[in-house]
Amino acid sequence: MNFTVTSEINNKVATLTLVGSLDSSSAFVFQEEIQKVAVQSPVEMVLRVSELSFMASAGLRMIVFAKQKLGSQVQIYMVSPQDQIIDTLQMTGFIHSVHIVDKYPE
Repeated sequence: MNFTVTSEINNKVATLTLVGSLDSSSAFVFQEEIQKVAVQSPVEMVLRVSELSFMASAGLRMIVFAKQKLGSQVQIYMVSPQDQIIDTLQMTGFIHSVHIVDKYPE
């Protein structure tokens, strides 16, 4: 499945919607979108991932990249991830780097 990402910034909150399969061949698309929103200095990043069906280690690296690019003070929320995405985050310890929520704002 292809990967797409769209973004918007409202009130200093960057919202990115991820759809499809995030792997090494598509991670650069996500990285470019992170860089695009980072220049606007958001205070929070919201990842809408309900339609993200797969995330490989390259996707995890992009979460690390986002934390580095945006700064540790910026909170990252993952909205409605599928169970397999949550499992990946738990197995790798990344579950502690993001907030998993059913909706945003809560």
